[in-house]
Parts: sequence; C-alpha cells; structure tokens
Amino acid sequence: MLVREALQRVLSSTTVSVIAAADAGEGLAMLRESPVDLVIIDVVLPGMDGVAAIKEIRRHHPALPIIAISGGGDFGLNAYRPESISTIAYLAACTAAGAQGVLAKPFETAELRSLIAQVLAPERA
Repeated sequence: MLVREALQRVLSSTTVSVIAAADAGEGLAMLRESPVDLVIIDVVLPGMDGVAAIKEIRRHHPALPIIAISGGGDFGLNAYRPESISTIAYLAACTAAGAQGVLAKPFETAELRSLIAQVLAPERA
C-alpha cells in the first residue's frame, strides 16, 4: 500500500493521470472499464500475483506497455531463506510473461521516470 501511494503521488505530480488498484483483480477490472497508456504492477500482490496478472493483461491488451516492480524475496546474506524466490527471479518471470520493463525495489524516482520514458518511447510502437 505504501509503495502504491508513493507511486501515485510521484506520478500524479507530472502531467499524467494516475489510477491505482489495491490488487490485481481490481486493476484488471479497471482496465476493462477505461483504457490506460501504461501499467506499473508489483509482483507480490494479494490474491493473484503480478506474473499471472501480466499474462492476463497480455491476453486482452497485447500492446499495452507494462513495467513490473518487486522487492520481494531478496533477503540478503544475513537473512537467507532457501525457500524464498529472489527479486531477480520474480522480475525475470515478469519479463517472460510480457513486461517491457522491470525495476527492483527500492528504486529512485528518476529511475522509474527513465524506465517509463524508455517503455513509452515511440520507436517501441
């Protein structure tokens, strides 16, 4: 929730309109109701995970740009948990599912804005 709210504040401060969803189901419903230019989705979500949501978005919106973010599973050496999935693996799964850009948390606002510009660049169309 904190990341979603922070992203909404940062992106709303630019010249774009931002809608935010609490989970993948709500986000998919919003996509059915109103078209968007870009989706930014977290991987670890309540209910449907981000990878499954990206696959669902791709089925209905094959050309819609998607950026996936994740900080889940990356515990570092001191808190190693063999059963956890690393952030890198999460983000690789997002790319395989159809995300055009990925970003590991924590990240700087400038990194996000740069990735958004890259994903929305006219030459990608």
